[in-house]
Formats: sequence, C-alpha cells, structure tokens
Amino acid sequence: MLLEICASNYQSALNAQKAGAYRIELCSELGTGGITPSYGLLKKVMEELTIPVMVLIRPRSGNFVYSNADFDIMKRDIELCKELGCAGIVSGVLTADFKIDIKRTSELIELARPLSFTFHRAFDHIINPEQAVVDLVNLGAKRILTSGQHSKAIDGIENLKHYQELAGDELIILPGGGINAGNSSAFAKANFKEVHASATEIIEQTNEEKVPMNSPKFLQENIEVISNSENITAIFKNLENED
Repeated sequence: MLLEICASNYQSALNAQKAGAYRIELCSELGTGGITPSYGLLKKVMEELTIPVMVLIRPRSGNFVYSNADFDIMKRDIELCKELGCAGIVSGVLTADFKIDIKRTSELIELARPLSFTFHRAFDHIINPEQAVVDLVNLGAKRILTSGQHSKAIDGIENLKHYQELAGDELIILPGGGINAGNSSAFAKANFKEVHASATEIIEQTNEEKVPMNSPKFLQENIEVISNSENITAIFKNLENED
C-alpha cells in the first residue's frame, strides 16, 4: 500500500521523504484545504527531493467554481509543473450546481499529459458521486482523492469502497482526510492501493500571540474573496478629500 503525504512546506516534504513516503502532494495553506504552492517552494522541492511530487493546482481558497482568469492561472501552473518535471497534477473544477465541470476538467487532464491527474477533494462536494466516478474514468483521470463525502475518511470508508468497486481497475480511489496511525490499518484491510495523509505536528513558535493575522470570515468554502472596485474607489475618494 502506497503512502502519499500532503506537504505544505519544504520541511514537511523533506520529512516525508526521510520517513519513506512513496510520494508527496505539494501545496500551501492546509488551513484552507490547500492552494497551489509558490514557484520558489516548488522549485526547491523538485531540486532536492527524489520521490515523486504531485502538485495541487488550486488558484485560491473557497469553492471550486472558477472564473476565466482563475482557469487561465491553473493552466499556466500546470505548464510550469510540466517544465519542472513534476510527477502529477492534483486539481479539478466544479459547476455551480455541484457537478464536475466536464469541459474544464477534461481540458486540465489533457493539458497535464503525460503527467497523471488526480481529481482532488472537490469530489466531496459533488451531489452525485457515483456518476462522477464514471465521468472521471471516461475523462482519463488516474485517481480521486476523497474522504467519501465525510469530514474524515474513516467515517466515509464504506462509500470509498463503493467508489472503488465502481471504478474497477480504471481509476484509483485515494482515501484522504483525517487518516493517522490510529485508523490507517482499516484502509489496508479494505484493500485500497494508496492512502493520503498529512501526518502533521503543530509546533508553537513563540509562547505568546501578537496582532492576529488570521481572518476566519475569509475561510468559508462557499465564498470567494475579492478586492471590490467600488470599495477601492471610495477609499481613494476619502484620501483625496483629506486636507
């Protein structure tokens, strides 16, 4: 059984390799479910690690319905990953009614070739996961990273087994979400080929907090946060009115 480690920084990636992980999924910002890593992080990992590196292509936090600009950024990031020699892409696009965006996901899969393509945990937002498994088999995806539409994969393990039955040998169901040393054996017993975990440790950097930088209101998954043109104009107007 292969272990993939979700690494959100260089040290995590290095630790995964040292501990014997088969591969990593490289991203940033685990607190938002992960976004595309920076060029600097990606290049350093590619230069210094020898295990396969899958890269999360998600241009922002929030939902998985993307503007034309978002989608263009995703395609540029995939092209960069191919240039750097990454092993695969982890991505996906949904429609506003929680179905796979067949056209755009197909375009990403084709652009990623010959790299393998994993459809990420946007799958857990989909209203008809059984149809989505069939769709992704037909589109040529290699695997689906999913918690079985539960917060934790261990709670969704029956769904995960069902998805693997539907996929047969055409696609790998990659369980992920809250997998740890205490529950990982359940996935081995269920005969999954691969499993995904972050295996994180929280290290306190200082013993006191300063001015908070986190904004919980921005972390909802059903929102998109943008700088509003009218708000910017209002700020300019008030600045210009100052004596």
